[in-house]
Amino acid sequence: MKSPSNIFTTTFILLAIISCSRASSSTDKFLVCLTKEFNNYSSISNIIYTPINSSYSSILQFSIQNLRFASASKPQVIITPEHESQIPPVIYCAKKNDIQIRTRSGGHDFEGLSYLSQVQFVIIDLINLSEITVDVAEKTAWVEAGATIGSLYYRIAEKSLVLGFPAGNCPTIGVGGHFSGGGVGLMTRKYGLSADNIIDAKIVNVNGRILNRKSMGEDLFWAIRGGGGASFGVILAWKVQLVDVPKTVTVFKIDRTLEQNATRLVHLWQYIAPKLNKDLLIGIVVTRQNSTINASFYSLFLGGIERLLLIMKKSFPELGLVREDCAEVSWIQSMVFIAAGFPIENSPQVLLNRNNPYKGYFKAKLDYVQAPLPKYGFEGVWRRLYESEGEQARLEMVPYGGRMAEIGESAIPFPHRAGNLYEILYLVNWLENQDSDTYLSWIRRLESYLTPYVSRNPRAAYLNVRDLDLGVNEVGGKTSYAQASIWGKRYFKNNFNRLVRVKTEADPNNFFRNEQSIPPVHSG
Repeated sequence: MKSPSNIFTTTFILLAIISCSRASSSTDKFLVCLTKEFNNYSSISNIIYTPINSSYSSILQFSIQNLRFASASKPQVIITPEHESQIPPVIYCAKKNDIQIRTRSGGHDFEGLSYLSQVQFVIIDLINLSEITVDVAEKTAWVEAGATIGSLYYRIAEKSLVLGFPAGNCPTIGVGGHFSGGGVGLMTRKYGLSADNIIDAKIVNVNGRILNRKSMGEDLFWAIRGGGGASFGVILAWKVQLVDVPKTVTVFKIDRTLEQNATRLVHLWQYIAPKLNKDLLIGIVVTRQNSTINASFYSLFLGGIERLLLIMKKSFPELGLVREDCAEVSWIQSMVFIAAGFPIENSPQVLLNRNNPYKGYFKAKLDYVQAPLPKYGFEGVWRRLYESEGEQARLEMVPYGGRMAEIGESAIPFPHRAGNLYEILYLVNWLENQDSDTYLSWIRRLESYLTPYVSRNPRAAYLNVRDLDLGVNEVGGKTSYAQASIWGKRYFKNNFNRLVRVKTEADPNNFFRNEQSIPPVHSG
């Protein structure tokens, strides 16, 4: 218990912040509420930032990855909790004063919803909740939501070189959002999504209770593994099942231009990559390079070079893979090379860096391909890459099949399983002084062009490549089921209905909401 003098000091500091700010009366009341709720904490002022704080801008900007939204983000307060017990009072005070919450773990959400809102809001930034505890004997790890994928990979490798975890390619992504949306990565064909390998979780619910799998119940536990945690509460931590990896894996990257039959190879890849051995994932990144198109084939193989060469000679000889293209490394070094994009000899410590060197202005979309595109379909894509906006664009194709085809559509909210050959993500970048509308128009034209070649009824999409073009909720008011189902069916297919039922039970008054959050059934 604090001494009276310490309570007075803490209250005085926060009241000084209030008096110097130009926040609305609801924000003032929110801060006053926190002084009362936090009167047992001596350092509360160290985790609360308002626009008058000198550190406010740097804290806000640090985790904004899509600079399109950097200048638009104006939270009334940023809170960086250092302990999970500091979060329930924030929820209580936000509810009491009708202020929305945005929860941020890594800031990689493509539409900025973890740090952006059109109404009064506060950010709970989980950057300080990043502890990772690995249990080698149990083959599990507890990962706090503010940890990054790269730090998880590193901490696993610290304890064991024959354990890993299936997650995404970018090491600066926060696990809080990545896992709650699904989590596609380099071992997806072998082990499924990140969310498929979650065995427990901790969440703060709308009533400020900290729940684990047992106390939250199986319905809510189902919903937060692929249905987006931000609709249901504040994810605190995940318990994940680690997976076995060989002591030695093999990686390669091979570039092929149009002059080197790239179109034919990409076309053939569609028939081959989803049917390969589960141990082998071959993805493609397509970019424009000067006067040609380059297709970069990259691979992680959970085995040695000799076996890989035999598989490739039998299944994909057209690619022309030779021993010199390959490197045998540990699993953690493969993450350094393929996932992080660093030279293969770099220390795994680079995975601990939270600074994303690829921040920029961008818009992305994702489709699922269920029947191979004809060659002329790809040629039409190349023509669009030759347009001026396409100079700063890329396509990324990740094959499914393997384990992804074995897991049922309703096992977790992520439904894109059997029947999908691959996902195709397309992204366009631009510079600060360039007209964003021009590039947004370009990617929407590419989306329209791809319509005949991708999934339909519904045209499926992936929550972790969130796209507000698909439809938005009425964040400040009520959202109807019909309105939300426009985008909800595309992300979740028939699982959307169950997500609505879980939301209705967990958060009936729709406190946790954003432009594409799951609505309760009666919100319309």
